[in-house]
Amino acid sequence: MIFDAARAAALELISPPFRAVFVKTLGLTVLALVALWFGLTSLVEWLALPWLQTLLPGMPSWAGWLGGIIAAIALAFGMALLIAPVTAVVAGLFLDDIAEVVERTDYPGDPTGRAMPALRSLVLSARFLGVVILGNIVALLLLLVPGVNIAAFFIVNGYLLGREFFEFAAMRFRGEDEARALRRHYAGTVFLAGLLIAAFLAVPLLNLLTPLFAAAMMVHLHKAISVREVARSSRR
Repeated sequence: MIFDAARAAALELISPPFRAVFVKTLGLTVLALVALWFGLTSLVEWLALPWLQTLLPGMPSWAGWLGGIIAAIALAFGMALLIAPVTAVVAGLFLDDIAEVVERTDYPGDPTGRAMPALRSLVLSARFLGVVILGNIVALLLLLVPGVNIAAFFIVNGYLLGREFFEFAAMRFRGEDEARALRRHYAGTVFLAGLLIAAFLAVPLLNLLTPLFAAAMMVHLHKAISVREVARSSRR
């Protein structure tokens, strides 16, 4: 069930609707990063360099230039680290579009889910960013524990990503409490699916597609679990 969902989601990543969403996501991400770059460089020039000149009044002019170059390198490195998280936030705004494409294409006989309000989508994308940041901070701390190492990254992110994206897929058809109850009932399955998402997240460049892959995969998984739930109810 999990691998079927993952395979279907991976194949859909190269479909025209998914490519269109990814292009929009990447374009908005680039705009956001460019704006952030100019904002941070202006802040450095306005605050940091005058502060250094005040702190070190005898500082030669070339030292200021050197400080500016070092700051630019540090900012460029920071931008590189922010690409995946910022992409995740932007992609969160299009998750309902991805889910609807999957539902209409692969389940034409079923009703499509309810799209989340814009504010709810924004909250979900912000939560996803928080999950990624928190998960990686915890994983980095656990890397200091002997015997844990890289497994910490997959365990923490597998749990958090599986939970967030399964509940997203389920809440298109269910209330929030019902979606959470269903996720808890299939906690093991959702966690294993989350591990696949974490593996996707760990691959450079490919990780830019993580939100789209995760949303599509969890739509398929929720559909499969819903069928199982109906069959189980009918046997009672």
